[in-house]
Amino acid sequence: MFNTLLVANRGEIAVRIIRAARELVIKTFAIYSPVDRNALHVKLADESFELVEDGETPGYLDIDQIAAICKREEVESVHPGYGFLSESEIFAQRLLDEGITFIGPAPEVIELLGNKVKSREKAIEVGLSVPPGSDIISNYKEGIREAEKIGYPVLVKAVFGGGGMGIQVALNKKDLKNALRNASAQAKLAFGRSSVFLEKFIEQPRHIEFQILADNFGNVVHLGERECSIQRRNQKLLEESPSTAITNAERKEIGALVCKLAKTLGYKNAGTIEFLYKNNQVMFNEINPRIQVEHPVTEMLTGKDIVKEQIKIAQGAELSFKQSDIKFRGHAIELRINAEDPLMNFQPTPGMVSRFVAPGGPQVRFDTSIYEGFTIPDCYDSLIGKLIVADESREEAIRRAQNALKELVIIGFPTNISFFEQLFEDANFQMGDISINFIQDRKILEKLEKNVCTIASALFAVGLKKSKLSLPSTSDNWRMKSKMDAIGRD
Repeated sequence: MFNTLLVANRGEIAVRIIRAARELVIKTFAIYSPVDRNALHVKLADESFELVEDGETPGYLDIDQIAAICKREEVESVHPGYGFLSESEIFAQRLLDEGITFIGPAPEVIELLGNKVKSREKAIEVGLSVPPGSDIISNYKEGIREAEKIGYPVLVKAVFGGGGMGIQVALNKKDLKNALRNASAQAKLAFGRSSVFLEKFIEQPRHIEFQILADNFGNVVHLGERECSIQRRNQKLLEESPSTAITNAERKEIGALVCKLAKTLGYKNAGTIEFLYKNNQVMFNEINPRIQVEHPVTEMLTGKDIVKEQIKIAQGAELSFKQSDIKFRGHAIELRINAEDPLMNFQPTPGMVSRFVAPGGPQVRFDTSIYEGFTIPDCYDSLIGKLIVADESREEAIRRAQNALKELVIIGFPTNISFFEQLFEDANFQMGDISINFIQDRKILEKLEKNVCTIASALFAVGLKKSKLSLPSTSDNWRMKSKMDAIGRD
């Protein structure tokens, strides 16, 4: 058992981990870059330490510096969160060498799963389906040969890394050369390794993932699936559970296979197995050996605190529940609230939070690290909060999310709140007929732009005729101001 924990991360996930550790009566340490000096996770931790940034290695990625802080302060455990060093086997091994507990799977497992080609092989071994694919591509001629075997269109994918980076589509032989070059270059820049492989491009699939927990005693459970098909630039915007595509029988079958895969790998702690779904076929995509951004969806549906379970497992505790104890109740939805402008191709829009009001009510949760007066840095991901709701049915959960969005106020810069309001009005979304191309296919942004222009005209009319018209309520003014911010107008 340990009594101290350092959070090697920032933002809302750092806040989330600190709160979980506090509930387990564990002293918390935070680290922060200079621009995060006033961040919420710094204020909440028992002790905080500023990272020195020399312009070469960003502080949150500086293994030597973080390890030195841990040794100096006699930190017993480190939670990496997601992103940054969360999937670095080098970081995990360094901590273990220093006698510090890494809250996650073993370094050798992280290394194996970081290789998408080897991950595919392991998935096949336990009986999971995978899209047709290749081994690592060493040159253009080999790429042509493998692409012809697989059949166009194909994806050129980075062997290492994730987050939607290092991925290119080749529709034909002519496209392939550029796709190989670009994906390899992106992979080298983002992950330090340029290796790529080919995989059959599945057009308009769903993105579905299964959450697992595994302890040190061979016990593995799955906590059901999450649907993550609403995406922009291969990155998720909305997640929900259960998926409208997966039947109870499929959930049971796939759940058993992902648990078998975890046991085969010797996997420990929390993890997520991602799939593509098309024409009633579930195809393995990759394994993420860390906590996911969207873990609250599963927590709302099952009542299990995944972050606290991570810490307990790392402390050496056995899972306190079995698969038969997991009950799925109702429907849960998570919205990623980002500082970005949906009408400018979701361009990041960092700035100071001049007004912030979080929504409330039954089964409404808002995970965030922002507060009034805090300035969103321009050098990190645009995620500023996660709105999570749950209710008895999907229809009711959507309605609850819509009402929560009306209460949520973030003023000071454009956000994607208006995007979600538009999304919820779409008939196909309401029916659960979605895919990873949904935003483009349903022209959600075009509809949003039209509605925002209508609101702008209405506000202008109110300004001209305010002596004859009653002004909107205070909350409506906030809502309209947020919508106007989304197109950069006052």
